[in-house]
Amino acid sequence: MSMTIPFYRADIGGDERERIDEVLDGEVSSIIEDLESEFESYTGASYALATSHGTGALHLAMLAIDLKRGDKVICSVNAFPALPEVVRHFDAEPVFIDIDEETFNIDLNKLEAYLEDHASKKLKAVIVSHVAGQTMNLERLYNIAKIYNVKIIEDACDALGATYKGDRIGSTGADITCFNFSPHLKKNVSNGGMLVTDDEDIMERAKLLRNHAMIIDDGGLDYIYDVVDIGNKYTMSPLDAAFIGVQLEKRDSEIARQKEIAAVYDKKLEGVGHISIPVAKEDHLFSLYIIKVDKNRDSFARELLLKGIETGLHYIPLHLLSYYKSKYSLRINDFPVALRNYQQVLSIPLYASMSDKEVDYVCKAIKDVAKSRV
Repeated sequence: MSMTIPFYRADIGGDERERIDEVLDGEVSSIIEDLESEFESYTGASYALATSHGTGALHLAMLAIDLKRGDKVICSVNAFPALPEVVRHFDAEPVFIDIDEETFNIDLNKLEAYLEDHASKKLKAVIVSHVAGQTMNLERLYNIAKIYNVKIIEDACDALGATYKGDRIGSTGADITCFNFSPHLKKNVSNGGMLVTDDEDIMERAKLLRNHAMIIDDGGLDYIYDVVDIGNKYTMSPLDAAFIGVQLEKRDSEIARQKEIAAVYDKKLEGVGHISIPVAKEDHLFSLYIIKVDKNRDSFARELLLKGIETGLHYIPLHLLSYYKSKYSLRINDFPVALRNYQQVLSIPLYASMSDKEVDYVCKAIKDVAKSRV
């Protein structure tokens, strides 16, 4: 029996529609502030600021740390282009670091080695991503940051609800953590991001810059304003806030289902020829389930698509993209681990609304395709 299984499908029920109707009817005037408060409670962060999308949260983070022309920001070479992109918008320089072969996260040994060899006042921050929802050794990361006096910004687009040693991502010690409610390749029906921090000064600056750095006197007329800095428009829409708020209420149950599906994948795909399943070293949320196909990954993906199964890729290494390759004269073998992983990794469907029948179908299809490999 043939099925069609998208890479992602949002789980939308009556609660989302009801909350959106309340906003449309003018019944909830503080929906964005309510979401920020709920997010603070959920993550344990001191401050949360809603943004129009995840890239907006990252860009706002760069403004909040006062990134300047010629400054340097380190990030993993295995990341979505939004990370170096927000750095380049300030005419600052991204520095790429290779990855851990099993977790796909930044290699902390290589990060520390780079910092040891390149101490500079221009080095402002390190952006780290929790790929697929698996956290890294944050205790070591934060210690490295203290030694070399750099800020840590966590890209948690796949890590909403993830924990490290019992604390949720967003409250573990980063200077800023950015979330994305419509992460890469997950075509959600809503856009939105969230910037969280425990630093009051960072939050006050981010709040100021989120809406063109406009100041309106308390108790005055809304149309009388001043502009005190250069900001941008990062504000979230009330309709997005309504939808995201309901989705946040479901998040823990979604995580439980994601882990349940991942356990089925682990069991049924273990030992399948030409396939390697994910390695969990720290807490793993399984926002993505990334397998490795030992060769001809793209033809493997095409055969799955013929069976109705959409797949994803996380990520094309940044040094292979034309802009960064040309701008920084990067060579294909500069980051061998990321290159090797890129040639093999494939993200298969995993989301809470998948049925057991769909999960079984994906497993059977992967086994069938794997049998045909040479």
